[in-house]
Formats: sequence, C-alpha cells, structure tokens
Amino acid sequence: MQSRHHGEYKVPGGKLVVVDLDVTDGALRDVRVAGDFFLEPDDALLDINAALEGAPADTGARGLADRIEAALPAGVALIGFTAEAVGIAVRRAVARATDWTDHDWQIIHEPPQEPALHMALDEVLTTEVAEGRRPPTLRVWEWDRPAVIIGSFQSLRNEVDAAGAEKHGITVVRRISGGGAMFVEPGNTITYSLCVPESLVHGLTFAESYAYLDDWVLAALGDMGINAWYKPLNDIATDAGKIAGAAQKRMVTGSGAVLHHVTMSYDIDADKMVEVLRIGKEKLSDKGTTSAKKRVDPLRRQTGLPRAEVIARMITSFRTRYGGTDGTVTDEEFARARELATEKFSSPEWTARVP
Repeated sequence: MQSRHHGEYKVPGGKLVVVDLDVTDGALRDVRVAGDFFLEPDDALLDINAALEGAPADTGARGLADRIEAALPAGVALIGFTAEAVGIAVRRAVARATDWTDHDWQIIHEPPQEPALHMALDEVLTTEVAEGRRPPTLRVWEWDRPAVIIGSFQSLRNEVDAAGAEKHGITVVRRISGGGAMFVEPGNTITYSLCVPESLVHGLTFAESYAYLDDWVLAALGDMGINAWYKPLNDIATDAGKIAGAAQKRMVTGSGAVLHHVTMSYDIDADKMVEVLRIGKEKLSDKGTTSAKKRVDPLRRQTGLPRAEVIARMITSFRTRYGGTDGTVTDEEFARARELATEKFSSPEWTARVP
C-alpha cells in the first residue's frame, strides 16, 4: 500500500526543509527534498534525494543523515541546513507530523492570576488540547504577586531559601514540568505557555522539540533587534547573557499534547533573587560565570521597550507567522483549574513532594 507523506522542519536559526515522499513496503520511495536553504552545487540535491531512496521507513534521523553524508561528493556546501535536518524532516513526514500553520491557534492574554492557578491552568489547558476540546493555544501569563516556581523534580529545601522567601513575601509553587527554579515578579517577567498537540512535534526528539517550539520567539526577538538563540537544553540566550528558560511536560491522555512554557526576564531584582534562590556553585560552573547576577540579562535593557510593548510585538510576530484568534479560558476550564489549584498546587504535599 502506498501513501504520500509531507514533512517540514524549520532549522532553529536556519532555513526550512520540506520533504515529500511515499512509503511503499516499508521503504522510502519517490523522495523529493525542497526548501529555502542554499546548496552548492545545485545538482547535489539529486544526490540527497537518491541517498534517501529505498531507505527503511523506520530509519532514524541520524541514520538518514549518515546516508546523505556518505552520498555527497567532497566540497558540497549545505547552507542554512544540515543532513540531519533533512533526516528530521523525513521522520516528520513518515510520522505525518502537523505544521504550525495546519492549526487554528487561540491566543489568550488575561488579567493577573495567583501562582497556583497558573500552574493549574497549564495542566488543564494542555489536557484539553490532548482531548481535542481546545485548539492549540498560546497563553501569555500575568502575575498577581512575586513567586518562585520550582521544577517538578527539584528539592524544595535545596532550591529555595525559606527565610529569604518569607522576608520578601515570595509564594513558592511547584510546576508539573521539569527543569530549574524560576524567580518572577509582576512587571519584571514575561511568561507564556504553548499547549500544542503531540502531532506538532512528531519525528522530533525531546531536545529537538525544545528548539523547534522556541524558534518563533527567537524570530520575534529578532524583529525587535535582539540576536537570540536556543542554548541546549532549555535556555534562550544572547551575547549579553541568558534571557529565558523553557520547560516541557508531555500529556499522554487523548491524542497526546505537549506543554511548553517559557519564563523571560524583562527586568530583574538580582539582589533579591539570590536571597531567595539557592544558586550553588555547581549549577553556575557550566554557565561560564561565578555570579548568578551575571547569568541573566533583562529584555528591558536590550530592547529599550516597555514590557507591554515587548509582549504585544511577540504576539504580533506569532500571529503574522501562524495566525491566531483572541480567546479566553472558558468557565469550565477555570472551574477545574481553581479546584486543581486548591487541591494540588497549593498543598504542602505537592510543593514539598521532593523535600
């Protein structure tokens, strides 16, 4: 049985790779690679197509890249893409991955909420996407108080200085995704969530999905004159330092969904942050700095724009690329989120589940 497949992969900071192919008797057939990349000489594209022809359909991206690299003559230049990027596009084609523009996006930007409710809204909205009751959603958060959000697997006592948190009136909550602790204050932080169907990241490894889901915001920052890039595994950085950190959670209910949320530093009270967070030397050792204050360089200084303007430009950039209509959290979603915020995310059992 033969079925035509189409896959796309935008290289983070690079070009778009598009692959169309058939899968016949478990093998790739009639493979056609295209995109807005650059390739010299031109006829090397025929070598790439030929290298993929007949490959087992379950070959991984690295294995496909090996076939391409072995087939290319010496001196071929791939500009804006790599052989592995082609392999990823093939994997996405075979898996019938969806693209950003295949979806009708909803964009939510509502008034400030308490930290526990934000944690609950992430879980509820992503579950709704997984169950097919909500379209893919970009939600921009507003905070009603300062907070520290620790990762799902972090030790509470190792990450948070309880005396410092109490001194500065900091609410501590634990999120459902992994990763590190985030220090946020209303007006100083830009936080957003992407709640997306699992099909959007078909064919990507966990690490690749971070870069893929961060790519739009790199472009949005570029539109504001900031040269930003994805720094594995989950940071967004500039020449001046880190400006954001991301985290993910996969939902296995329904058809599956991915929660990808990002906290960006618009401004920061670094002295307060180091009184509240226990940022140890071991954590800083691979960051090229000995001071937590030097790790983060706020967007306010880099853009010179008001926070509201940065957010507005980010949303405009997203909408220009992928579309999107303004939406709201429904009454039913809010009701479930409030219940979850009370029973789970405000409970000492959850917050201190890793003491």
